[in-house]
Amino acid sequence: MNEADDMLARRQAMVAEIEREVAQTRKWLGKDRLDPRVVAALAKVPRHRFVPPTMVDVAYENRPQPIGHGQTISQPYMVAVMSDLAQIGPEDTVLEIGTGCGYQTAILAELAARVYSVEIVPELARAAMRRLAELGYANIQIRIGDGARGWPEHAPYDAIVVTAAAWHRVPPALIEQLAPGGRLVVPVDHSKDPARYPFFDQEQELMLITKDADGRLHERSIMPVAFVPLVEGDGEGEAEDSSEGARG
Repeated sequence: MNEADDMLARRQAMVAEIEREVAQTRKWLGKDRLDPRVVAALAKVPRHRFVPPTMVDVAYENRPQPIGHGQTISQPYMVAVMSDLAQIGPEDTVLEIGTGCGYQTAILAELAARVYSVEIVPELARAAMRRLAELGYANIQIRIGDGARGWPEHAPYDAIVVTAAAWHRVPPALIEQLAPGGRLVVPVDHSKDPARYPFFDQEQELMLITKDADGRLHERSIMPVAFVPLVEGDGEGEAEDSSEGARG
């Protein structure tokens, strides 16, 4: 078996494991299977291209992996669940907070018309931009900046996916930038102290927040989770737009 076939087989096995775990966690999710479009995206995106070279052999294991700078690539199951909860349609505009290595970004790009992603760590943002451009994604823009402020120039968003835990409250800017009828998927950390990888003494929950046509918010707690913290900036300067390589 050549390398491409080997990685494809591993990816297919990962998807099958995710589907089994979704069925096992139906009491939290309220469903026992994923949207077929999410399954197709998971089966297509080469996760091994988003991990450090030393982690390629374990890229398709159903667990998070460190990617440097105190950040992780999320567990594939959690990427699947968050993408499914966001209920992304093919014409939707999506905001992602926390680009990281770009894997969740790629999954969102398979589902949406446009994806805007904000990453506070410049090295991660630039590496993700190059990686996504190499893979041919033309519907993604990445910005270096404070994700807690969102990306107001392209609001409102049909869906917002936050890949790090907000400290006790969802940043108000994200609520404001969510379109009526939109879905916001976000981990919220209620712990006494901010969490740090590898996740000790956390009290985090994954939340689904929807905004109705009148602007009222509706919250649903999905399940306990463990995410790295959402890093919020201190300054008021302009974010650096680093999207040229992945812009359509």
